[in-house]
Amino acid sequence: MQWKGKKIGFAFTGSHCTLEKVMPYVQELVDEGADVVPILSDSVQTTDTRFGKAQYWRDQAKKITGKEPLETIVDVEPIGPEKMLDCLIVAPCSGNTLAKLANGITDGPVLMAAKAQLRNRRPVILAISTNDGLGFNAKNIGIMVNTLNVFMVPFGQDSPANKHRSLVAKMELLPKTLEAAMQGEQLQPMLIQY
Repeated sequence: MQWKGKKIGFAFTGSHCTLEKVMPYVQELVDEGADVVPILSDSVQTTDTRFGKAQYWRDQAKKITGKEPLETIVDVEPIGPEKMLDCLIVAPCSGNTLAKLANGITDGPVLMAAKAQLRNRRPVILAISTNDGLGFNAKNIGIMVNTLNVFMVPFGQDSPANKHRSLVAKMELLPKTLEAAMQGEQLQPMLIQY
């Protein structure tokens, strides 16, 4: 079991159309022995969309990990002082979360978890999914790519003809990104053709 003994935070943010794509990787980590701690953004906790109700995603996270999701700043605050996590994965990482993280805004559980993890100089993996990655969020991607201990799941334009500025991580590269990040390396190439 490759991840046996590792405690990995898995944070879900409000790119609701991508949530279903990341759940198999949470299951894979659990199957490989990781102690996975689910963390839900405010958006995932409260927003019912055509991609699923908030309660459904909460239930899925709990069912796969066997743990109640952390849902408040108070819930995740111990991550820093207790050095709880070996790694934190934010997948999907919405444009909103990316922008706040790049600009030091800590107003929710996922952002507090990331801040705590970076404070401890431990890896944070971002699997972006944003319709404005080549728009307003381009500068924020640049900031995060250059932030120590932040690693990006390789990403590209998922629909250049229809969504000209959209960027989405290739979720199937999440396991390899995690392996590289645990060695302090960025999986390459970071920019991929979808």
